[in-house]
Amino acid sequence: MEPTTTIRSNIEDYIRKQGYTLQYFADISGVNAGTLSAIIKGTRPIAMAQLDLITQGMKLEEGHFYEIYGAECFVESAPHWRRLEPFLQRCAELDKLDCIQRVIQQVTDDRSYVSELFELAEYMLERDQKKAARMLYECVAECEKYQHSERLALCHYRIFTLSLGQDQHENLRAAVHFEPYINRLDEERQLDAIRELANTYSGLRHWDKVFQLAGELEQRVGFLEQYQTKKKGLDNHRVSKHPLFTYRSYAHLLMSNVWGERGNYEKALNLTTLYSNVVVDDPTAEDLIFIKRFKDWAEVNSYLYKLMLGDYEALDSYLDFIDEDENETLLGLVKVMEAANLYNLNVDHALRRFDLYIHLLFEEGNHETSYVVQVKDDRYTKFWAELAFYQLSKERYEEGFRSLMTCLSSAHKIKDDSTIIYCVGLFEEYRHQATESVKLNYSNLIKEVYGRYAKKSHVSINAV
Repeated sequence: MEPTTTIRSNIEDYIRKQGYTLQYFADISGVNAGTLSAIIKGTRPIAMAQLDLITQGMKLEEGHFYEIYGAECFVESAPHWRRLEPFLQRCAELDKLDCIQRVIQQVTDDRSYVSELFELAEYMLERDQKKAARMLYECVAECEKYQHSERLALCHYRIFTLSLGQDQHENLRAAVHFEPYINRLDEERQLDAIRELANTYSGLRHWDKVFQLAGELEQRVGFLEQYQTKKKGLDNHRVSKHPLFTYRSYAHLLMSNVWGERGNYEKALNLTTLYSNVVVDDPTAEDLIFIKRFKDWAEVNSYLYKLMLGDYEALDSYLDFIDEDENETLLGLVKVMEAANLYNLNVDHALRRFDLYIHLLFEEGNHETSYVVQVKDDRYTKFWAELAFYQLSKERYEEGFRSLMTCLSSAHKIKDDSTIIYCVGLFEEYRHQATESVKLNYSNLIKEVYGRYAKKSHVSINAV
């Protein structure tokens, strides 16, 4: 990161080539002429605000000199937090992540900045500057890797949530790496960490792990409730994101979901009663929102589990519910198709009812990369898998193969190997019904999918 020229020499060359006087350039840049003279002579350091004004005066893009500035101020000379903090903030604002990475690699030897870097990372996270925040969290975690501090655990918690995206392999790696740090977090923050970890494993369909974490969540809520009962009357500042009672109800919801995924719909249905009628003494407005939310979840899941038990009469009530709540629509359609394929039901009227939603789903796909989308991607892929089977089994081959290709493409994007294998098997089962155009598209897609495995697994893809 050694600059070939200095910022001072760049300014001086610009003024000379433009034929400006120092005073004229001071007027157009907004930097005092005396200050500008001292900067050029090297007797005064450049502040970030002054650098931005000079850059604008030279008609250069924002942040043009940041790489040189980082080298001059924080690599070649001892860094000072009063100058480092605004530099990192501006780099985050302009998305100049390379500049941040180079500088923090140099300053980590000075452990006195660890606390400040952590606080700045928290500030960046609040401002949704996630990539920059993650760099700082990783820097702090590296500096404190031999410590057993809560701050180290909190850094790994932040890194975990910021790592989640569409790649299931990366999500699993992030979950496994973070899990050992849970017990070092504040007791209340542990509840959020376990909940988010359970959601991640749910998206990965690791149901045994989800059930285990749901049990841990319920147990830790119990300990905290006992502790808070003893401290009743004292000022208890809440650290957890949600009211305490919600985590117990969420644990029951997770357990119910796991039994449903395991195919034991009677147990799943029975567990809905544990979160359908939550009772809270003197509930706040926030409490009432969550109580209603759990009641609604219990109602819709009751319809769902009845449907999955073969109760066709529950279908329309379930459709009404998922039609009203767009957050439940995709999962609801997945379950409707699962039930249709399981019991050979005709759900054409449901597909017609959600025709526009399905069309938009096909056209738009799922381009987000946030934490919540990790679960949505799994549902998106699962929906097209179930829909493809439903259409092909009803001899609607054109629609069926289109859904199958959409599913295969989505599974490839998120690296869902089990669904890729399912898609291949389903295509081979109905290959004789595919047109030459469909076979060609399938062949191209499957070669792309298996291309990344070919060298490692020595799988032959010539036959496809």
